[in-house]
Amino acid sequence: MTPVELSRTVLRAVRRAVDVGELVVPVPESVQVAAPGPGGRGDYATNVALKLARPAGRPSHEVAEILRSHLADAEGVTGVDITGPGFLNITLDGSGEQALVAEILRCGARYGFVDEPTGELVQLHHPREVRAAVTAQAVARILRSQGALVRTSCEDEPDPAWAAVLGVSVDAHGTPAAPAPLKVNVRPVPAGQDPTPLGRDAARWALLHPASHDHPRITADHLVQRETNPLFRVRYAHARTRALSRNAAALGFTSAPGDVQGDTAHLVDALAAHPHTLATAARHRAPDRLARHLVTTADAMLAFQHTVLPLGDEKPSAAHRARLARAEAAGTVLAGGLSLLGIDAPEHL
Repeated sequence: MTPVELSRTVLRAVRRAVDVGELVVPVPESVQVAAPGPGGRGDYATNVALKLARPAGRPSHEVAEILRSHLADAEGVTGVDITGPGFLNITLDGSGEQALVAEILRCGARYGFVDEPTGELVQLHHPREVRAAVTAQAVARILRSQGALVRTSCEDEPDPAWAAVLGVSVDAHGTPAAPAPLKVNVRPVPAGQDPTPLGRDAARWALLHPASHDHPRITADHLVQRETNPLFRVRYAHARTRALSRNAAALGFTSAPGDVQGDTAHLVDALAAHPHTLATAARHRAPDRLARHLVTTADAMLAFQHTVLPLGDEKPSAAHRARLARAEAAGTVLAGGLSLLGIDAPEHL
């Protein structure tokens, strides 16, 4: 069961509880599931009971108990625990991870995107400042991945160098002749110096990786090809996934989602959390959340990479094909995330 499928399963549990009169609440349009937080357990967790408690006029833990009874017998679910004030922690059967990998490989770079437009209309208006321009463009891409219709605009004509070097574009600039001028709603802490000497990828990362209220570091550290540089780790992890696929092809095998023995929880958690990360980054207009998630995914992938290919005289097996599929899924998430930030994902590094 994929995160999307599990989200629908939880939503069906809410509908059943409402239909039989156990809960009297409006059924939400969607339910978010994500990797369990500190103190959680299982494969996924959801805070839907906490959100429904107030409209239901009942304690959140009681709402969680009601929903647990409707979730426990769902196909693919092997356990439902309640932690904290009412978080539902869901454990899936062994096919869950396999289905997740298959879903990522099927969706490709659109993994985590919503299927249909939501009808949300968003105007992103920013000052004539380089970090604001790059941030608005990244936020627009993330919002569009979540089904929103977005228009970007700048208070004045952007510097041509921003387009030439950083790939910045806006839909409109200048103050429109309207009764109420647009209000600036994208205003991160400005860059202290010109980032364009870093080049497109490093400059965009330097501007987008810090939270909008933090001062960005415009230094050559973002160009260093070593593990202390988060951008390097993300791009290197993606390049390694592509190298693993090439090496596997040379050995005569390709990937196939399947069961993987051993501790791969960190990588699976990162892959499963990607849709939730995109939704959160869109809701908070925070591309830094996506950037940090890519670092987490890259670190998990780099720790996993050494288990993918056969060693010595070992022959390729179903386990190797399954591990390769997991690595390719990680590469898919990294490439898709970098693309939303406007950063290249190299095949070789």
